[in-house]
Amino acid sequence: MAVTLTTPNTLLGAFQPKSDVAKLATNAAIVLLGTMLITAAAKVNVPVWPVPVTLQSFAIAALAAAFGMRIGVATVAAYLLEGAFGLPVFATGGGLAYLVGPTGGFLLGFLAQAAIIGYAADRGASSRPFTLFGAMLVASAVLYAFGFAWLVAMAGQASWVDQTNVVASAFAKAVQPFLVWDTLKMAFATLTVTGLWGLFGAKR
Repeated sequence: MAVTLTTPNTLLGAFQPKSDVAKLATNAAIVLLGTMLITAAAKVNVPVWPVPVTLQSFAIAALAAAFGMRIGVATVAAYLLEGAFGLPVFATGGGLAYLVGPTGGFLLGFLAQAAIIGYAADRGASSRPFTLFGAMLVASAVLYAFGFAWLVAMAGQASWVDQTNVVASAFAKAVQPFLVWDTLKMAFATLTVTGLWGLFGAKR
């Protein structure tokens, strides 16, 4: 059975080897390298409490756009598993306790972000800047929804939530600080991937 974890419409798919064994080895290496890139992006952060501003969303958007949905989601899933097993891959550490902390909604939301952007890439968005950018904005909105809902659900008596107005406080912590920065990050990710497609993918 042929291995079809990505499509020819993605940068990864454009350069996949023909052998199934070589494809599997390449994909495994790509996933591992992808988790390392996301980890590096997590360490570039502005320590805003309770959710720091990082480059994770940029890295995940670019990887999903370059790899497609299956490899993109697999990379994020592997990254989350590394963190769950205690590896310090997140912004300020790792472990199961970190996954259920204030940033847990965003960490889970990264899976949805990768799926949405990767789905668009599999269907040719990597060569269409406006389509890819639109998919990245939709994915960012879904990511915000995960982060916002998580903070509302776990608000309780947390000191970082205004208990007199939980919804507004969660919005101020999980959405508002990221709107401008994430728009810029998605624009840069779009330009990076579509630029690389113009240089390499379209000439395959």
